[in-house]
Order: sequence, then structure tokens, then C-alpha cells
Amino acid sequence: MSRGLIYAASSYFLWGLLPLYWRLLAEINSMHILAFRIILSLILCGGILLAQKNISWLGFYKDKKKFLLLVVSGFTICFSWGIYIWAVNKGNTIEASLGYYITPLISIVLGMYFFGEKMKRLQVAAFILAFSGVLILTIHSGSLPWISLGLAFSFALYGLIKKKINMPALETLAVETLVVFPFSLLLLFTPLSAALDSGYPGQEALFYLTDLPLITLLLLCLAGAATTLPLYLFSKGAKLLPLSTLGFIQFLSPTMTFMTGIFIFQEPFPMIYFIVFGLIWSAVILYIISHRKSSPKNITV
Repeated sequence: MSRGLIYAASSYFLWGLLPLYWRLLAEINSMHILAFRIILSLILCGGILLAQKNISWLGFYKDKKKFLLLVVSGFTICFSWGIYIWAVNKGNTIEASLGYYITPLISIVLGMYFFGEKMKRLQVAAFILAFSGVLILTIHSGSLPWISLGLAFSFALYGLIKKKINMPALETLAVETLVVFPFSLLLLFTPLSAALDSGYPGQEALFYLTDLPLITLLLLCLAGAATTLPLYLFSKGAKLLPLSTLGFIQFLSPTMTFMTGIFIFQEPFPMIYFIVFGLIWSAVILYIISHRKSSPKNITV
């Protein structure tokens, strides 16, 4: 289990560092960052698989059901990536961390709806606490916390779809980035990126990148590795660890994101956030307790 723990903890630790990485690229349009993340992840994942002489993933389109699921999962994770990068670079890191805290609770609800799973008492209590936190924040701000909810629902839906797709993690990511590759080109070479993230060049597309420091461009080139490496470590760790342990470790990433927003980015944390996060963290504790009581010993990815 120790190797599995190292793999899993390392993956969530790297995911927790992503806000620092995205902020280093803040001079670049968030949608351009997303486009490069898609393209470079495809090149890296596809390159690794081809180097292993694995071309079976290229036949994903032969199974119509799997093809549709992969298309939906590709655009779902693309949406999640885009919101997260945008949120971090617009000073909404804390709200982004809130989204990942409530993701497991949204997953429970989706599991009930799509798989007929039953919610246990502690999970019901956890959901009520989380819902209360979101409701309080909505009433206080006068609008839904769309960043948190967008991340929570998109990532929970992504996890739901992944349960339906029987493919190794690296192959799945390669196909997902392949199906959204045309969208990444639209982000790079049309005004769409400026429409989605105002304040950056639109039709001029990539010309402004030539004015950026070399170190920024070099960091941008690591977007594929920043996406693929944590996923690889997670897939290794998930095969060796009980699901209950993974359920606990998964909160390392949003906690690091939360701490980054507070102490490094120094984003405001009004009193209302103390109340909201108090409710959310209480929900997380109940979720972990319920998860440990009911989880099977192992999980495979």
C-alpha cells in the first residue's frame, strides 16, 4: 500500500500545485492556455502510446456508444479545464477550490440518478450541509457561485462517464484530447478565445505571444506534462489503494488550492466564506466517514 499511497498522494499534490503553474501563465489568454493544454496533452499521450506500439485507441470510433461517450467526456473535461484556468487567473482560486470540495457529493447524486445507488444517512447529511453552504453563498452574493458549481458538475459528470468507458487512463486522455483538437484550433485562430476571455487579442490570435518572455513560453510548453503526469501517477496509485483511502486523499488537491488562494494569491476571504466553508468542510468529514464504512477494498483504473 505504501507505493500506492506515494503514487496517489503525488498525483493530488501535483494537481494542487496547478494554480501556481497557471498563474505563471497569466499573461496569456486563458483559452489559449486551454488550447495548448489540449494539443500538448494529445502529442504527449499519443506519442507515448505510439512509442509503445499501441494503436488500438485510434479505433475508438468503431464502437458508436463508446465514441459518443468519449466525445462527451472530452468536451466535459475541456469545459472543466477551461473554467479552472480562467478562475485561477481571474482571482477566483478560492471559489474554484469550493467546487472540488463538493464534487464527490455531486457524484453521489449522479450515482443515485443514473445507477440507482442509495444515499446513506451520513451522505444525506453531508449533501444537506453542502447545499446549505451553496445556498447561503448564493443568497449573499445575489447569484449562483457558477465557478464552483460549473467545476463540481463538470468533473462529477466526467467521473460518471469514465465509469462507462472501459479504457486505460492514458488511452482515454489521448482520445479525449483528439476529439476536442478541432475546438482547440478554433480557440487559437479565431476571435472565440477573446470572446470567452475578454481583455486579450482576438483575431490577432497568437501574435501577442511573441512579445512574452521566453520563460513564459517555455512554461507553456509544459502544459501537456502538467496534465499527463498526475493522471499517470493517479492511475498507478488507484490500482494499489482501497477506495476509502483515495476518498480521503482526494481532498489534498482542493485544500492546497484553497491555501494557495488565501496565503499566496491573498484573495479576499470575507466572513461569509467562513460560514460557507465551515459547512462544506463538515460535509467533507461526513463524506469521508461514510466512504470509509462502505468502500470495497480495492479499485482499478
